[in-house]
Amino acid sequence: MSWFDDYKKKKGSIEEAVSVVKSNDRVYVSGNAATPFRLMESLALRKDELHNVEIVHVLLFGDDPLSKPGMEGHFRHNSLFVGPADRTAVNEGKADYIPVFLYEIPSLFQSGLLPIDVAFMHLSPPDEHGFMSYGVECLASKAAAETAKIVVAQVNDKMPRTLGDSFIHVSRVSKIAEISEDLPELRPIPFTDVEQKIGSYIASLVEDGSTLQLGIGGIPNAALKAMFDKKNLGIHTEMVSDSIIEAIEAGVITGSEKTLHAGKIIATFYLGTNKLYEAIDNNPIFETHPTDYTNHPYIIGQNEKMVAINSAIEVDLTGQVSSDSIGTKIYSGFGGQVDFIRGAAQSKGGKPIIALPSTTKGGAISKIGPTLQLGAGVVTSRADVHYVVTEYGIAYLHGKNLRQRAEALINIAHPDFRLMLEEGAKKRKLL
Repeated sequence: MSWFDDYKKKKGSIEEAVSVVKSNDRVYVSGNAATPFRLMESLALRKDELHNVEIVHVLLFGDDPLSKPGMEGHFRHNSLFVGPADRTAVNEGKADYIPVFLYEIPSLFQSGLLPIDVAFMHLSPPDEHGFMSYGVECLASKAAAETAKIVVAQVNDKMPRTLGDSFIHVSRVSKIAEISEDLPELRPIPFTDVEQKIGSYIASLVEDGSTLQLGIGGIPNAALKAMFDKKNLGIHTEMVSDSIIEAIEAGVITGSEKTLHAGKIIATFYLGTNKLYEAIDNNPIFETHPTDYTNHPYIIGQNEKMVAINSAIEVDLTGQVSSDSIGTKIYSGFGGQVDFIRGAAQSKGGKPIIALPSTTKGGAISKIGPTLQLGAGVVTSRADVHYVVTEYGIAYLHGKNLRQRAEALINIAHPDFRLMLEEGAKKRKLL
């Protein structure tokens, strides 16, 4: 049977596609801009006939029908990275959270530690050889689909065909439902004056020919904008947003001096506007890979002058970084922060950077504290931290003792809180 005939045989309605899910199944759902909303909505309609279905995912984008009131006992999330869709459910004890480095997630499925019964994928249409692309999110979706007993594909003609290690053949899929819908967009928000100052400090650390990892939000966007006087920057990152497209168009990002995948932008997912999705479609400059490649510290470290830029919720005076929780409240996940911090530390000339505003809550709370909040989780350990940047400057901590670290961090804290931090440091016998 040709792949085309196989495709037609497997094609049906959304309702038929989700009919394969049974009670007690573990269902993996692709995330970010590849969240398969139509499949999830249709599955939610089956709630009365399903019990104890576990929904595994990384970051879901948008409204989640499976964690709404009334879904208890029918569906329960087991999140590998918590976001707005499931944050309330996790903190109310109605959903679960697995702390894990992003590069290790594929191995959870491959090893059988977290076996998948059904995988819900959001894919591009097949090419002439019958291969569908994971599009805007490869991440852990490829590993989930390759190990799942059943693969259900929501095939969208608006899904970009991204190149790299990001394909699944029609023969591997059990059910196919076609849709034609624009992908969700995340529009850039103008960065603040504080973020602009932080971005300028970060840019001062970046040399021509460096390779960058950029996260999402005002600080990485401001940092990249401040680098428009740099030459031949490269990208090896977890995610790509619209700001990277602008830097390519400006000639700032060429990748010509990269020591790994020269001339290529390496990423595992894309989140932005339709301009971004159009730019990556069938574009060989972009290579999309699973996180066990993009985020593996050993791979990252092969990029010389690797600069990793990551944010934090709070930092204590010894350099411990909390970025997945606010006190005991889970906010997000480990993600790729430690992956890239460690990878950049291994890189020749690499620079691992933690960047954050000095305060939060309108200036009422210092994000640098004598200690972390009670119950806050340490994501990046004090031994991993090299650079910490706020709008008040740069603190270099690597190789420094606790007293030197406290002094450096107090110097980049907001002036209104420096006396409090000095007193806290003395109480901890750091000063």
